[in-house]
Amino acid sequence: MSKSIVIVDDHTLFGQSLKILINSFKDYRVKAVYKNGKELQDNLRMMDLRPDIILLDVRMPVMDGLETMQWLKQEFPKQKAMALTMEDDEDTLLRMLSYGCRGYLLKDIDPDKFKQALDHVITTGYYVDNESTAQLAKKESLKNVFSEREIELLKYVCSEMTYKEIASVMHLSPKTIDGYRESLFTKLNIKSRVGLAVYAIKNNFYTI
Repeated sequence: MSKSIVIVDDHTLFGQSLKILINSFKDYRVKAVYKNGKELQDNLRMMDLRPDIILLDVRMPVMDGLETMQWLKQEFPKQKAMALTMEDDEDTLLRMLSYGCRGYLLKDIDPDKFKQALDHVITTGYYVDNESTAQLAKKESLKNVFSEREIELLKYVCSEMTYKEIASVMHLSPKTIDGYRESLFTKLNIKSRVGLAVYAIKNNFYTI
C-alpha cells in the first residue's frame, strides 16, 4: 500500500513541484497540498485516513509551522510530521522537535536523500541528517556508551536553554559542558544540537 504524504507550504510552485517528485517515488503518493497550518487544521479532521507523514514548512502566514506542531501535538499526538525549511535555525528546530516534530529537511536536499529520509521516518519514526548509527544503544548497555553526565546533557539539549544555562543547571562550567557535547558528537557521529535532540527523543532520553 502506498504511503500518503501531506505537504503544507505557502509557496505554491514549490509545493506542486514537491508533489510531482513524491508521486514519482515508488510506494508514495501526495494526499493533499495546503498553504498553511490553518488549511491543514480545517481538513485533517475530515480525512478518512490521516497521512503517514506531514511535511511542514516552518515560516508560513496565517498559521506557521510552530503553531501547527503545537496543535498537532495536542490533537493528533501520534501523527508523524517533519519540518521542511530553507532555514537551519537551531532554536526554531529545537522548538519544533519539542512539539513532536520527527526531524527536519532543508529544501535544497538531494532527491535521493529526500526519499531516504521519508523511508527513514516510515520505518524508524525519526530522521536527522548525519544520524547516528541506529544500533549503537542496542549493541551496548547505556552505562558503557554514555556517562551519567552525558545522559543528563542529552535530556537538556531538547530544551530551549542555551549551553550556558544548561551548565548552570547541571552545576558545571560551560567548558565542561562543551567537552560532554563534543564527546556525544563523536560517539554518535552527529554534528549538531538538533541531531542530538532527535537522538535523545528517538531513544527515550527525552519524552515529548
